[in-house]
Amino acid sequence: MRFLKRLLIGLVLLVVAFATVVWFQPDDYRLTRQTVIAAPAAAVFAQVNDLKKWDDWSPWAKLDPNAKVTFSGPQSGPGASFAWDGNDKVGAGTMSITESKPNQRIATRTDFTRPFSGTSNADFVFSESAGQTNVIWSMSGRQNFIGKAMCLFMPMEKMLGPDFERGLAQLKRVVENR
Repeated sequence: MRFLKRLLIGLVLLVVAFATVVWFQPDDYRLTRQTVIAAPAAAVFAQVNDLKKWDDWSPWAKLDPNAKVTFSGPQSGPGASFAWDGNDKVGAGTMSITESKPNQRIATRTDFTRPFSGTSNADFVFSESAGQTNVIWSMSGRQNFIGKAMCLFMPMEKMLGPDFERGLAQLKRVVENR
């Protein structure tokens, strides 16, 4: 009986300690990757600004070939949007272009509904020099308690960093081969 009481107190203290560590994790996250593409900014911008072209380079596009994807709004630029619903690897949600400055910047908002609900914002910044374009892709957002707990075991850098790197490499390949 005494052992069970001590065990229970120990478990409660462990849960409280874990919850405290999670609570003090940062609420905000930011992930950034960049690459240089041997093409003018206009060529890179056109590939990112048209959501239907994302299938050619997005690191998530091929994870579920049977995902249901629907486009709405204009084909490109602000208001262009797509919704997806796929397997556990891609989940479900919507993404919209919120800002588009030709050959300079594209901003998006993504609302995830599955496997977890959440919102993130992404930016693509293009800067051209000597016929090459530096592309910076960043994503930021806020994490709830569950998100912060998950990131203790699988940090955002490890979870999404490789996807961003693969996406930029595929974008580079697509644009440079055109």
